[in-house]
Amino acid sequence: MPDAGGVQPGSPGGAAEVERGVRPSFRHALPYFLPLAVFPLVALAGVYGGFWIVAPFAFFWIADALDRWLGAEERNMDPRTTLPRQLFWYQTALWVWVALWPLTLVFTWWRALVVGSLAFWEVLLVALALGHVASMVLVAAHELIHQRSVWPRRVGEFLLASIGCAHYATEHVYVHHVHVATPRDPVSARKGQGFWEYLPHSIIGSFAEAWRAVAERLARRRLPIWHHTNPFWRYLLGTGAWVALAWWMAGAWGLLVFAIQGGWAIFSLRLGDYIEHYGLQRVRLPGGRFERFQLHHSWNAARKASNWLYYNTQRHSDHHVQPTRTYPLLQNHGWARAPRLPAGYARVFGLATSPKRWFEAMDPLVERWRASFYPQIEDWSVYDSPAFAARPESFEAIREILAAAPRLGAWTNRAPELLDCLKDREFADLDLPNGFGPDPESEAIARRGLARLYWTHEFGVSEMKRQIAEFPAQDVREAVEVARDWSNGKTFQIGVHTMRGNLSPTEAGAALSNVAEASITAVLTAVAEDPAGPRAGGGVAAVVLGDLASGETPFGVKPDWMFVYDGDPSARQAYESLCDGFFEALRALATENILLAPVPSGRGDSRFWPLNDFERHYRNGGALRELSEMTRARCIYTHGDRQIASRFEAARRRVLTGGAPRQARIALRATAGDPVKAAAEPGLPSFDDLSGGLHHVEGAARWLQLTRGGDALDIRPQDAASVFQVAGDRGWIPDEVSERLAGASRMWRNLRVVLPLVAENGGAVATAGPQARAVIARSCGMDDFRALGAAIRETAARAASDIESLGGNFAKGRA
Repeated sequence: MPDAGGVQPGSPGGAAEVERGVRPSFRHALPYFLPLAVFPLVALAGVYGGFWIVAPFAFFWIADALDRWLGAEERNMDPRTTLPRQLFWYQTALWVWVALWPLTLVFTWWRALVVGSLAFWEVLLVALALGHVASMVLVAAHELIHQRSVWPRRVGEFLLASIGCAHYATEHVYVHHVHVATPRDPVSARKGQGFWEYLPHSIIGSFAEAWRAVAERLARRRLPIWHHTNPFWRYLLGTGAWVALAWWMAGAWGLLVFAIQGGWAIFSLRLGDYIEHYGLQRVRLPGGRFERFQLHHSWNAARKASNWLYYNTQRHSDHHVQPTRTYPLLQNHGWARAPRLPAGYARVFGLATSPKRWFEAMDPLVERWRASFYPQIEDWSVYDSPAFAARPESFEAIREILAAAPRLGAWTNRAPELLDCLKDREFADLDLPNGFGPDPESEAIARRGLARLYWTHEFGVSEMKRQIAEFPAQDVREAVEVARDWSNGKTFQIGVHTMRGNLSPTEAGAALSNVAEASITAVLTAVAEDPAGPRAGGGVAAVVLGDLASGETPFGVKPDWMFVYDGDPSARQAYESLCDGFFEALRALATENILLAPVPSGRGDSRFWPLNDFERHYRNGGALRELSEMTRARCIYTHGDRQIASRFEAARRRVLTGGAPRQARIALRATAGDPVKAAAEPGLPSFDDLSGGLHHVEGAARWLQLTRGGDALDIRPQDAASVFQVAGDRGWIPDEVSERLAGASRMWRNLRVVLPLVAENGGAVATAGPQARAVIARSCGMDDFRALGAAIRETAARAASDIESLGGNFAKGRA
C-alpha cells in the first residue's frame, strides 16, 4: 500500500498537496541534527560494551516507529527563491556530522581495540554498530561528491575510504547517474531479481564499471591508466591509511573490525540502491539509445523521520534530475509524476531482504507504474529478462526470440552469452539484412537458400570435428566443456534459423544430428586418448540409436546410445571401464546442453555389450522394442580395431533378418492393432501417441524394414519418410499410400523439432503468443495456426487408415 499521505495515480488532490511550500529556518533545519545523536551512543558502546551496544541499533529501529507516528512530509522548499545563505543551518547539520564521524570512529576503535576492556563478542557487535552508522556516512559522502567544488568532493572520498568503498565516488557519478534504470547500470535492479541475487552482481559490477569509466576518461585525454590523475590512486591511499590505522591499533584483529564495519556499510549501500530503482526501466528507443531519465524512473518516499535520518535521500527522483541540488531543496513529487514505495526507507530496507515479501509488495506497484507511465507497451518480458540485462545491445534479437520461441528464450536467459554467437560471421553471413533484394519474398528465399546450403551441404560432420579440434583442451573435463559450449552455440544458431524460417524443421533436424555426432565423437576421442584412462585392445564401437541415428534430432533430444566391444575376453573389465568412462563423459556433455536432454547418473539402462552377447541377445531374447530400434542404429565412432564397425553392422543385419516374417507380424500388431488415442481429440502435445500419429507411423516404417529385410535395411537415411518413399518407388506399397505416409511422417517430425523451441513437450502451446504460433504453423506449411488442429486430425486419420490397410495386405501374404 502507498505511504500515508501519499498520492495515487490520478488522484485529484495530488498536485495541491505537493505544492504546499516550506520556508528555510533554523526550526525547520533542527530535525536534521537528529542523526548526530548516534555518535555518543556509539562512543558509549565502545567504552562500556554490554547493554550500551544495543543503543546504536535501537536508534535505527526507532526510526521506523517515528515514521509511523510522524507521518509524511509532502511540503517542498522553493529552490528558485531560496538563497544559499538561508541554508546555513542545513549545511551545518551535515558538516558537523562529517566532522564527528572520523573522531568517533577513531575513539571507538581505540576503546575497543587498544584499551581492550571489551569481550570478543562485544568488539564484533561494536564493529556491526559502526557499520550501521557507516550507512549514514554514505549519505553524507554522497551529498559531498555531488558538489561542484573540488574540496567537498575530496572530503567525501575521505569518508568513503573509511568504510572501504572510495570507488563509489566515481561509480555513482559517472556510471549510476549516466546509466540509471538501464541494464548498463550494475546497481539498477530489474523486476523479479531478488536482493540476494542482485547483491554480488552489484558489488562486483560497480567496481568494474567504475574502473572502466576512469579508463575511458583517461583514454579520451590520451593518458595511460597509471597516470597520477587516476582517482583510484587517491582511493587506494585513503583506504590504505584507514587500514594502516586499524592494523597499528590491533593487527589482524583491527583489520577484521574494519572489514566488518565496511562490509555492513557496503551491504547497506547496495540495499539502498536496490530499492531505489527496482523494476523501473528507461525505455529503449528505436535507434538503440535509452530515453532520458525522468522523475518516474526512481522510487520515492515521504516519511519524515527517514528524511531527517537520511538527509532527504527518499526524494530520489529529484536528485537524479538535479544531481547538484543540495538536500534541503530536493523536491517531493506525488504518484502522478513519480512512484512511491509502500513505506519509508526504515521499513523497506528490511522488506527487501525477504524476496518473497518484497515481490508481493513491489511487483504490483511495478505493474501499476508500467500501466500509468507506459500504457502503450504491452509486453515487458524483454526488459525483465536476464539476457537483456547481460546483453542490452541484443535487444531486438532477445525480443524476437522471447516472442517466437519462448523455450529458446529461456535458454537465452539462462546463458546470455549464446547471443554472442549470432555475431559470428558464420551466422551473420547467412542473416542477410533487409532491403538487399527487390522485395521481401525474394529476400526470404535468398536467406533460406543460403542457410539450407550451408547447414545441409557445406558444414558437415567432418568440418564440425575440425572446428572443435581447434579449441585447446588439456584433459577430458576441458574437452567436454569445449564440446558442450561449441554444441550449444551451433544449436542456438540452428534454433534461430528455424524460428525465422530460414531452415525447415526437417533440415534443422539433420543439422542438429551432425552437431550431436561431432560433439559426441569429440568427447569420446578425448576419453580414449586420456593417458590416465583404462587401456584395452581389440575394438570398441559407439552406436547411436533412434533420432540421432536417422538424422531427425529435435532440440532437447533424449540421448540413446550403446557401446559394443570385441577382443580378448580376458580384458572384459578393461573394456567396461573404458565404456564407463565414455558414458560418464557423455553424461557430462548432456548437462546444461540445449541439444541433449540430461542423462541420469549411473549406468541406468545404458548398454555395454560384447559383440557376441549383443547378437545373441537381440536374436534370441530381445524385446520387440529393442528389435525395432535396431532398424535405426548407426556407428559414429570406433576405438582400436576399426573393423569393429563393419562387424557390428553385419551382426545388426543378421539380427534384423532372422525370423523376420513371424516377428514382423507381431510388430505390426503392436503398432497397428489398437489406437493409442482417439483421433477426435488431438491437440499439439498429443500427436506423438495419437492413432496415426508419430509413434504409429514410425512403427509402420520399422515394420516395413523388418518385413523387407536386407533391401529395406540399406535405405539411407533411415528416417520414416525415406522408408515410405523407397517402399513406394519399389512397389512394396501403393504410391498414393507411400506419399500420404511420407507426408504424415514429415508433418510429425516438423512438429517434433519445432515444438521444443516453444515449450517443453508442447505444454505451453495453448497459451503461446501469436508469433510463437506462427512459427509452429509455418513448420507444417500452414499460414493459420487455428487450422493446424484440423490438419492434425485429418493427417492422423488418413495415416491410421493407410497403416491398417497395409496390415491387411501384408497379412494376406503380399510380403
